[in-house]
Amino acid sequence: MTAPSSPVPHPAAPWKAPLLVKASIGCHLGAGALAAAVPALWPWAFGALLANHAVLSFTGLWPRSTWLGDNLLRLPAASAARREVSLTIDDGPDPEVTPAVLDLLDAHSARATFFCIARHAERHSALCREIERRGHSVQNHSYQHRHDFSLLGLRGFAREIGQAQDTLAGILGHAPRFFRAPAGLRNPFLDPVLNRLDLQLVSWTRRGFDTVRHEPERVLARLSRSLAAGDILLLHDGNAARASSGRPVVLDVLPGLLQRFEHAGLRAVTLPEAMAPGTGR
Repeated sequence: MTAPSSPVPHPAAPWKAPLLVKASIGCHLGAGALAAAVPALWPWAFGALLANHAVLSFTGLWPRSTWLGDNLLRLPAASAARREVSLTIDDGPDPEVTPAVLDLLDAHSARATFFCIARHAERHSALCREIERRGHSVQNHSYQHRHDFSLLGLRGFAREIGQAQDTLAGILGHAPRFFRAPAGLRNPFLDPVLNRLDLQLVSWTRRGFDTVRHEPERVLARLSRSLAAGDILLLHDGNAARASSGRPVVLDVLPGLLQRFEHAGLRAVTLPEAMAPGTGR
């Protein structure tokens, strides 16, 4: 179910290169000029380029970094003032786990944002629509969640993210507004593509590592530590680790986490609700 072209809700503002990208361009130009003007200094020029690429690689491997472009780590101040938090759930939809997650959310009158892999959404389109029918939000988590996502260039990002936009828009009838990179990893070419597609990159305040940790109590403790209004929390309905009972960890974590929201007077809302016009975006 794929539309002919990537949907863009309105013309995107011209892309502005982040300071680190501008500095990297300057470093490359300067190193090239130095090596051309004084060939004997080429090792220094080469060393500068290596150092620059090391900084870029580190930044791309740091999911919560804002050095490569705008990256939402917390909800805006107006949303936090309303005692809102955002529960984000990645890698679905999964026909076994997602319905159970939806039932738990319903039981606590909580809303979540599902960052869906579009290829899975294509296979389970009715479930994808059910997520929104029950008051939640579906957003873009790439088309196929490639392991080499952070190594893609402009064209690769445009294909992977644009195809996901097309697929999800075809299923839902509207285009996603938010994007989360697989594992949060990226490189300097991602920001201009997101700008062109009018997508906001979203990271998190904290995550539970529930795809690799098999102890629900450890995942819950990590998510609950210093819990505060404005937090963006990350769990997974796809690729979920299994507890010793055989149940997906997320299903054992959610009841306790949602109860902690309630005891702290926090309300779980979707990202579009938290970022709606007039709320401080």
